[in-house]
Amino acid sequence: MPDAFIYDHVRTPRGRGKVDGALHEVTALNLAAQALGAIKSRNDLDTAMVDDVVLGVVDPVGEAAADIARTAALVAGYGDSVPGVQINRFCASGLDAVNFAAAQIMAGQQDMAVGGGVESMSRSASAPRAAPGRSIRRSRSRTISCRKAFPPT
Repeated sequence: MPDAFIYDHVRTPRGRGKVDGALHEVTALNLAAQALGAIKSRNDLDTAMVDDVVLGVVDPVGEAAADIARTAALVAGYGDSVPGVQINRFCASGLDAVNFAAAQIMAGQQDMAVGGGVESMSRSASAPRAAPGRSIRRSRSRTISCRKAFPPT
């Protein structure tokens, strides 16, 4: 079984995920395309060698709908021959996308794949919104939780 290696990584900018946050005008597509473009330019990558782009996205609706991996690859200049697949595993989407890309390589299905995750919480349909004249209460906890994605049964 072939081994899979991670050769580079890119971290997009971070801001507070709120309607008027520092990154509220930056779409998830733009963030993904910037990251893919950085991988391409930093490594002088011949994108014809990329067999797949796998991106995880928690909230695949609106601007992040369709196949954001394929669209971001096109926007980043990866060319028409590079496919993309979008997966959703709630809070583990990005991690599972990297694992999915590695598994494709280890299974011999791909020689080179790009995996990652993308989300713009400021623009997400699930981002908390306050009614006019009201504020949203924020927890002091630093624990990240996905409980709202799984309502109690």
